[in-house]
Amino acid sequence: MKKLENPIYVTQPSLPELEEFIPYLQQIWDNKILTNNGPFHQQLEKELANFLGVPYISLFANGTLALVTALQVLRITGEVITTPYSFVATTHSLWWNNIKPVFVDIEPEFGNINPEKIEAAITPKTTAILPVHVYGNPCNVERIQEIADIYGLKVIYDAAHCFGVNYKGKGICNFGDLSILSFHATKVFNTMEGGAIICHDKATKKRIDYLKNFGFAGETTIMAPGINSKMNEMQAALGLVQLKHYQENIAKRKAIVDIYRKELTTINGITILPIPENTDLNHAYFPIFVDEKNYGITRDQLYERLKQNNIFGRRYFYPLISEFPMYKGLDSAVPSNLKTAKQLAERVICLPIYPDLDIELAKYICKNIKN
Repeated sequence: MKKLENPIYVTQPSLPELEEFIPYLQQIWDNKILTNNGPFHQQLEKELANFLGVPYISLFANGTLALVTALQVLRITGEVITTPYSFVATTHSLWWNNIKPVFVDIEPEFGNINPEKIEAAITPKTTAILPVHVYGNPCNVERIQEIADIYGLKVIYDAAHCFGVNYKGKGICNFGDLSILSFHATKVFNTMEGGAIICHDKATKKRIDYLKNFGFAGETTIMAPGINSKMNEMQAALGLVQLKHYQENIAKRKAIVDIYRKELTTINGITILPIPENTDLNHAYFPIFVDEKNYGITRDQLYERLKQNNIFGRRYFYPLISEFPMYKGLDSAVPSNLKTAKQLAERVICLPIYPDLDIELAKYICKNIKN
């Protein structure tokens, strides 16, 4: 097929019209408040809590700092059970807290942590479970909570893919002890960089807010050895503008997903994820899985051919976190224990999806895959 003149990348940040953002910048310039829990920061926390249907939210400079801090908030130590099928920040947050990650395999349907593998990995040193709602599809939150309750474990969800997702009529971030969001430029809701911790009570929010601001509880009072991970006023201001366009952007994403599902479902050797029950999705990603035997070429061959036509998908998540040098020596990183994760990682390509992707370009991508 004819090569596109301009490349299509896996994502492109959604931004409002500059004219809409300028009044917010003017207000920042006028009041000279750039950070430290400024007025836009406070306003965005309130609006996001209302929009997401959660009790309390604390904003962060990025999602990784939110993950690192969440583990401190709950005083997690020892070992934490998690997934190898995610972005490295999930496991890096454990490493930075001197916590040993324990990998368990995933379930094949959605790529989320397999609850039935968790129990066997629990030891006297296990203190928490750190699952990921992969591609924005909810984990089996009921079964994970059941296991956590039996063994007295905390549950911290990496919900970086899950902004705005509802499960059984409830915001997905209401599950577990804490949930972490990312507002990175690649996410469905972005503040250029940014993140958040969602919690369920006022006391926990207070501790989170101490920890993200050096531990300050007053001018001369330090409550804990905190760090500086606050969201600044420019990020918060952009978030306020972005929130106004969220539903419109999700509708555009869904239109692209509908094209992909219609055009790719019948291709032999190409598998797409099912639609989860009782879930309002945000259409954050669109992964396909390539079966070489039935499709005719490998995932990597298709990946390279798409690039030759200026279509730049991404192999999210390949390789597995457990295969990186700092983690591959762990007992739980043995490939034979992570067979499903390995299989998905070797077959996946996430296709381009973002609100401004033209429908005709989405069809062009499908034609390339068909050919």
